[in-house]
Amino acid sequence: MSKKIKVAVIGCGGIANGKHLPSLSQVEQVELVAFCDIIEERATKAAAEYGVEGAKVYTDFRKLLAETDVEVIHVCTPNDSHAEITVASLESGRHVMCEKPMAKTAEQARQMLDAAKRTGKKLSIAYQNRFRDDSMYLKQLCEEGELGDIYLGKALALRRRAVPTWGVFLDEEKQGGGPLIDIGTHALDLTLWLMDNYEPKSVTGQVFHKLGDRENAANAFGPWNPEEFKVEDSAFGFITMKNGATIILESSWAINMVDIGEARTMLCGTEGGADMTNGLRINGEKNSRLYDTKIDLGAGGVAFYDGKVENEAVREARTWIEAIIEDKEPVVKPEQALVVTEILEAIYESAKTGKAVYFD
Repeated sequence: MSKKIKVAVIGCGGIANGKHLPSLSQVEQVELVAFCDIIEERATKAAAEYGVEGAKVYTDFRKLLAETDVEVIHVCTPNDSHAEITVASLESGRHVMCEKPMAKTAEQARQMLDAAKRTGKKLSIAYQNRFRDDSMYLKQLCEEGELGDIYLGKALALRRRAVPTWGVFLDEEKQGGGPLIDIGTHALDLTLWLMDNYEPKSVTGQVFHKLGDRENAANAFGPWNPEEFKVEDSAFGFITMKNGATIILESSWAINMVDIGEARTMLCGTEGGADMTNGLRINGEKNSRLYDTKIDLGAGGVAFYDGKVENEAVREARTWIEAIIEDKEPVVKPEQALVVTEILEAIYESAKTGKAVYFD
């Protein structure tokens, strides 16, 4: 019988129920034994639906850490509490998967990384888009040099009208921002990972609050309350890396644009290019002729990830738990997630000051 890993989930709201709990429940080595939420009913409901017999329910995460023998914590709370809960969990001897972004601020993210290094416990951030079939296939091509030296990336996270109107998404104090920190973070992580470049030199950014003050606006999730809409509705960044490579980041919850999509990337290299505009396409030159090829990803599993057919959320959960059991590095390293947060913070800072932000 394979080893069972005891897991607790702190924060039993939308992202826990939408991704973490159903995904973890499909990983055979996992036992969900404890649930915590400041609203007890949510933790109780999650425990009844996903927990083992006798699963514990808490409203105070510190009590959970003190009273249970869990090995792994999943942090699924608003951004402003990621650091506090993650650091406490690591210091109590647990491995931690924290929902994205790593933290509300870069300083908080650095505290999390320091705690992981100090305790020797594993820390990973939930950037599940790395685990999509198209992302993993493109990563393999990049590693094999198919695109050559990648010097331009576009990180795209654009919604025409899909402002989240539930939870704390519109609360700048709890979240730290709007679409940039919510969905832009996924596109940026994906692009940096594919380019394998984590050394930013400078960042220039601009944010807009152009549509958020509208009453009864058309929106996929119903009209938003303009008085609650405290964050930007769009944000854009121009990022120069130390090796000269450039990344353009575009993110929005509400923009007058028809060509939209989330967690997409476009890459341009010396030997070829790739984009996720309409499926995964690779372009290049052979025998003095240009070509572009659409990759068929529907022909079965992903061979270089054990050939298992599963969605990205389950694949993320499984590879995370396997990293703990086999004592290997997680796919999403905290050092990488920290750079994402540093760049996001620099875009907000540049927008506020009107100046470029330079990294040491």
